[in-house]
Amino acid sequence: MGRYISRRLLLTIPVLIGSSFLIFAMVYALPGDPIRALAGDRPLAPAVVAQLRDDFNLDDNLVVQYIKYIGGFFQGNFGTDFSGRPVLDTIERALPVTIKLTIVAVVFETIMGIAAGVLSALKKGSFFDNLVLVSTTLLVSVPVFVLGFIAQFTLGLKLGIFPISGINDGWSSYLLPGLVLASLSMAYVARLTRTSVAESMAADYIRTAKSKGISNRRIIVRHALRNSLIPVVTFIGADVGGLLGGAIVTETVFNLPGLGRAIYDALARQEGAVVVGIVTLFVFFYIFFNLVVDVLYAVLDPRIRYE
Repeated sequence: MGRYISRRLLLTIPVLIGSSFLIFAMVYALPGDPIRALAGDRPLAPAVVAQLRDDFNLDDNLVVQYIKYIGGFFQGNFGTDFSGRPVLDTIERALPVTIKLTIVAVVFETIMGIAAGVLSALKKGSFFDNLVLVSTTLLVSVPVFVLGFIAQFTLGLKLGIFPISGINDGWSSYLLPGLVLASLSMAYVARLTRTSVAESMAADYIRTAKSKGISNRRIIVRHALRNSLIPVVTFIGADVGGLLGGAIVTETVFNLPGLGRAIYDALARQEGAVVVGIVTLFVFFYIFFNLVVDVLYAVLDPRIRYE
């Protein structure tokens, strides 16, 4: 297991380099002049424009710009934005907001998704089962930003249950955006759990356990659910990276000052260093949580071992 984890960690280096280069190239390909966008309606002196383009290496080609960027990146220098503020400061300020939002979303996704899937599988063909199937189909069909505005209007403005903007209300500020962010994933987890538990309940070892007189609760918790959780854990672990990326839309809709909102603002200003730094951090998180999922395999199923 130790050698396996070491190999996976070493593989993160070329993955981070490759992904950061692709992101850097896409930002580089954006049309427009970031210095002109920075100036707005106020014209800058040619000497100032030349100095800014030299400071941010904008006159270099893509390869040269990237080599300069990645050289500083591996020294802990994520670059600076056009206002002169280090990108690392932006990440340190926004990261706690995105982490809190992601934690709330994962809790909603895990608890509500698994609970709905298990009950739906145990009551297959019932009204509750049909309700889960219809509601999950609806959640998958509605875009996140549309669902966000609907949730703000109904649960925030009309009913006054949740705050609808900002982070001034502590953890309660993250409940509604966390629920919206988790909605799509929650639907997939519910469907995946339903299918997996239903297959496990029809397996021979479950019939054998029932014939031995084992209680239904123990059969479900100790046997069916544990064996059914492997594909669910796989999805949830891989989905953490997706939730981080999905935070771009959710944080913008709910005006949360997290990493997603920082990316949105940086794209509008064509600040490549900010976008590349934050998205590369997302890639690292994605790789890390996939590694955690691989380790959890051996916990859920003792037959799985890594040499």
